[in-house]
Amino acid sequence: MVPELYYIAFASLFFILVSITTFCLETHERFNPIVNKTEKEIVGNDTQVRVYQETETEAFLTYIEGVCVIWFTFEFLMRVIFCPNKMEFIKNTLNIIDFVAILPFYLEVGLSGLSSKAAKDVLGFLRVVRFVRILRIFKLTRHFVGLRVLGHTLRASTNEFLLLIIFLALGVLIFATMIYYAERIGAKPNDPSASEHTHFKNIPIGFWWAVVTMTTLGYGDMYPQTWSGMLVGALCALAGVLTIAMPVPVIVNNFGMYYSLAMAKQKLPKKKKKHIPRPPQLGSPNYCKSVINSPHHSTQSDTCPLAQEEMLEINRAALWALKRRLQASFVRELPFRTICSLFAIPPIQLGSGGRLFNSETS
Repeated sequence: MVPELYYIAFASLFFILVSITTFCLETHERFNPIVNKTEKEIVGNDTQVRVYQETETEAFLTYIEGVCVIWFTFEFLMRVIFCPNKMEFIKNTLNIIDFVAILPFYLEVGLSGLSSKAAKDVLGFLRVVRFVRILRIFKLTRHFVGLRVLGHTLRASTNEFLLLIIFLALGVLIFATMIYYAERIGAKPNDPSASEHTHFKNIPIGFWWAVVTMTTLGYGDMYPQTWSGMLVGALCALAGVLTIAMPVPVIVNNFGMYYSLAMAKQKLPKKKKKHIPRPPQLGSPNYCKSVINSPHHSTQSDTCPLAQEEMLEINRAALWALKRRLQASFVRELPFRTICSLFAIPPIQLGSGGRLFNSETS
């Protein structure tokens, strides 16, 4: 990596970590002291002063966040300016996260000096949506290969995740219903609702218990108290273990595949870009000069000659260029589009006749 780019990447990583740390510290009560504030209210013809209390974040944390936002703004603008494809830049998820995380700070600074009720309401809303700053953690994917591999794995395992969600939903519905009726077996005779002795007052409450049990968390806030309910709980735990274990190997295999590709890419030698000048076009002044200066040029003519040797060279160059173009045209279809992004391969498109060709070589 170029040293300048390394320093810029390190600075970006540093500001991301500082911003996230500042966001977490702002929620601590030590950095949010309670202050007394006054507000004038007009009641009829009289003006009354109302004293109220609210928490106020320490100023130094606000300054640190401001410095981080300035850096993120500079970084965002530079990427916008130098991005060759603006539409692809706008559609990128990480760029949307950058913009959403930066915007509330400037709106909050602009509205902080206003005293109208609408401005205060908007300011209060912006303070609530400060949580979007935590989304900056996803920017770390630009600097860590492992996080990018994890993202590719999650996208490639969408079907497995959907299958897992469906299995869990079915299990939650079945076992929540079973635990509700199982707990009603031990109801007291003088209890018409049959729910005084149990935590499971209805089936929707059982949904939470079923999720916690199937995922083997077991918070202990709800538990069966009858022998039939305990039997249902045991079955629910076993079903949860089996349900989660089924799609996990597929997800692990996807992660191993993408991780191997990423490691293979890092071990590949870096290609140096070579500037290959184009041969002069037929009839151009440069071509005339090259022919005149060539050792095979006949000095008996003042015009640009097309001798037999020069024509052979032109034909050889044209055939060589055509050969390279055809070789680049017939490429094999890649198994995953994500592999293209991992190896920085340009996208493959369909050409005429259904043949595959590289968009950059066309």
